[in-house]
Amino acid sequence: MFETTFKNIDDRLHKDAGCSSELDYVEQSSWILFLKYLSELEKDKADEALLQGREYQQILATEYQWDTWACPKNSSGVLDHNKASTGDDLIDFVNQKLFPYLKKLSADHDDQKTIHGKISIIFAELRNKLQSGYTLRDVLNEVDQLKFRSNKDKHEMSHLYETKIKNMGNAGRNGGEYYTPRPLIRAMVQVTNPQVGETVYDGAVGSAGFLCEAFEFMKTKELTAKDLETLQLKTFYGKELKSLAYIIGTMNMILHGIESPNLLHTNTLAENINDIQEKDRYDVVLANPPFGGKIRAEIQQNFPIKTGETAYLFLQHFIKTLRTGGRGSIVIKNTFLSNTDNASISLRKLLLESCNLHTILDMPGGTFLGAGVKTVVLFFDKGEPTKDIWYYQLDPSRNMGKTNPLNDKDMADFINLQKTKTVSEKSWTVSIDSINQTSFALGVSNPNTVEEAIELNPREILSEIKKLDRIASSIYELNLDKEIKNRAETGLPRDWVMKTVGDVCDKASSNISQNQLGMETGNYPIFGASGLIKNISFYQRDKPYLSIVKDGSGYGRITKMDANTSVIGTLQYILPKDGIDLDYLYYNLISIDFKKYVAGAAIPHIYFKDYSKEPFLWMPLTEQRRIVAIIQKTFNAISDAEDSTRQKIFKLDDLKKSVLQKAFNGEYSAYAGEDNG
Repeated sequence: MFETTFKNIDDRLHKDAGCSSELDYVEQSSWILFLKYLSELEKDKADEALLQGREYQQILATEYQWDTWACPKNSSGVLDHNKASTGDDLIDFVNQKLFPYLKKLSADHDDQKTIHGKISIIFAELRNKLQSGYTLRDVLNEVDQLKFRSNKDKHEMSHLYETKIKNMGNAGRNGGEYYTPRPLIRAMVQVTNPQVGETVYDGAVGSAGFLCEAFEFMKTKELTAKDLETLQLKTFYGKELKSLAYIIGTMNMILHGIESPNLLHTNTLAENINDIQEKDRYDVVLANPPFGGKIRAEIQQNFPIKTGETAYLFLQHFIKTLRTGGRGSIVIKNTFLSNTDNASISLRKLLLESCNLHTILDMPGGTFLGAGVKTVVLFFDKGEPTKDIWYYQLDPSRNMGKTNPLNDKDMADFINLQKTKTVSEKSWTVSIDSINQTSFALGVSNPNTVEEAIELNPREILSEIKKLDRIASSIYELNLDKEIKNRAETGLPRDWVMKTVGDVCDKASSNISQNQLGMETGNYPIFGASGLIKNISFYQRDKPYLSIVKDGSGYGRITKMDANTSVIGTLQYILPKDGIDLDYLYYNLISIDFKKYVAGAAIPHIYFKDYSKEPFLWMPLTEQRRIVAIIQKTFNAISDAEDSTRQKIFKLDDLKKSVLQKAFNGEYSAYAGEDNG
């Protein structure tokens, strides 16, 4: 039931002019699902109060309850079309009454930890993007069919919501930042073994996968009513910088059954770790912090080991945040183990001296779809120095990728052997005394591995390579190619007009007036040369914009940013005018070579008047979003092709080994005279 309904919802959202990607589908379906879930929760609470002979105080006023505004029923229990709003009336109610009411719900409740406070925080970060009240009516009717009363229903709902979050990684933006493979999270939770009464923390919470899985793990124990209350209110804590991730993480926890998540929308790294006191510490830390990025100098001042690598700052934060005796499990790039820069060496030394780094799990390439990096998981206990490290090298015996993702079976051997730190073909122990006391290098090198002979013969390997080639070539069969052919044959539609970049967007300098912030005009938030503009309250923080920034090859790269992001080395900020979809503008601009417009060696600069003459194909907003969807689908296919290409490289390496093996074992005589294709 849930799966079909979710598909129907996405199909309807796809047709709405306000939603153009999987990210929008998740965001918009989230707030609707949440309000339906809240309605079911209120019914459960009311029934419970009735059985206990007490009065139940409704969370929402009658006018804003699901059965009043979303799907009012007649006496037969079916939708009352006379009372159910639709079209512009429905959109006006949602935008002008419902959302403002929900944003202010906590006004009468001082404690932000209450469900009232959480609702206010969520809807302060959200806006309704659906433009058609008829689409919204269809979505409401679909969602109304869902039931969340039984544990089975809640489990199925939360599972499918996780799937939607996972799919964000293919939406052409940053959804993948929020998703860690759940089999890996479950393994990390099992090894750290959080207990009822302990606190669990993730300072880079994303979609809250770690906290949700820890909750699922802990609630399987025999629990008293007091234990359940502890799990609900005093166990799970998290912080998240990005607005969309914060919203989805909060929703995800609520839909998993944690009614009042202790999540803060804040920049974790902006906190000086010297200010962390015992009351701020936790028993268990589980996290996959973001890596890369260029952290500003003022943020680095909050840490004793200064570095621009985000993950290294988070690791310092997590070590400081753990209580003595606390347990941590952190995903980090495997280069952390062997990098020779001062920050890496200092951080390894800190970890080994202040914590017992008892386990390092080496993950195979392809674990994180599209990330293109190898990772390890660090398991450590705070309060005593490291003596021995047990390594485990995960080998699923297949090339990891989108069609072969990590599963729970892959993790079973690690979980079993880790309990006793057993030495096997895939695991070994290293004494801290044998580690270089200057570099503290911890690189993974399995001493038990004897390279296995390649079992596949060359012809079988070549056959697999051909399959991968077919996957890579499939991108040419997508709709974008057909779209280009159709336009070439029929010409541009009458309402498609060739304009210039200057016609459809504005540039913004660092000297911004309050009027340029555009609360009423619909313009996007702006950063000046010194960072975030001081007038932060004057604009909607969830609106992104574009900027021309510096990358490894120099200035001229277009990037999408939001009000929580700043990039050192920005030349100019670009704001779309009304009627221009940001993603459509983005895809148009990245096709332009901006490097040719950058002038100045000592102080690089770029003039809007120069690149504003570049051609821009204008079309109606609905058409822009349709083209964006086709482009994103094509990019997803290209990502699949990249994945298959990486697998092909592995296969070609196998082919080399196989050819040599067959040649020097005298086996090629068996192929003499055969057609090798």
